[in-house]
Amino acid sequence: MTEQAHQQQPLFRPLLSIVLLCGTAVVAASALELSETELFFELNDTDGELGIHASIDGGPYKSLEIEGPRGRTLLRVNAYGHLARQGLTQLMLESAEPTFDELSPRRFFRRFPEGRYEIEVSRGRQEFETEVELSHVMAAPPEARVNGISAAESCDADELPVVSEPVVIDWEPVTASHPEIGREGMVNMVRYQFFVEQGDTQFGVDLPPETTEFQVPLAITKTGGEFKFEIIARTADLNNTAIESCFVLE
Repeated sequence: MTEQAHQQQPLFRPLLSIVLLCGTAVVAASALELSETELFFELNDTDGELGIHASIDGGPYKSLEIEGPRGRTLLRVNAYGHLARQGLTQLMLESAEPTFDELSPRRFFRRFPEGRYEIEVSRGRQEFETEVELSHVMAAPPEARVNGISAAESCDADELPVVSEPVVIDWEPVTASHPEIGREGMVNMVRYQFFVEQGDTQFGVDLPPETTEFQVPLAITKTGGEFKFEIIARTADLNNTAIESCFVLE
């Protein structure tokens, strides 16, 4: 349940095709505009998984390309038929996230090197392109507590914190890059995201970087039992580092 969890379901031809390939993007002129062009990495530090994500908004456009720093087209999206006439305005995507046993962080980052990535959209003869910077600097994982008790390393831990209401989850401010994954560098936090869930009950909130604690609403915890929570630390480079854990409410 991360930021990328709100994903759109893919549409298939003849309406929309998404093709991974190698090639060269067309040089753009002007005209269209994109209000959001985010390309970033997300690390699930608890499960040992890395993925690349994108959130693009603006348009309307008929086609979209993302080109890497080595001149290779990573993604091409084309609308067809009535959808092409209507135009696209928003795209959110998330890559597969194999575990580190299947794909080590070093191999993953080799696939997606640091540098400038070009995003281009077009509608007929009108084209617009912009560049975004992709960084390998990942934030260190937040160190969380539940009512003052250190959070379990995962929801599969032999013992989970057992607490009573009110439930307050706090964490140490993230001020450094990840000690093992990615590249060492300066970390400037722009926000934290906090999520909690139990079955079909889910709650999430965005928090400013100076806020490092949150009381779970009583409307969420009134049932008691086991709850899962997640904290995501986002840097100014847009990269996310997430941790997951659980607690039991008696």
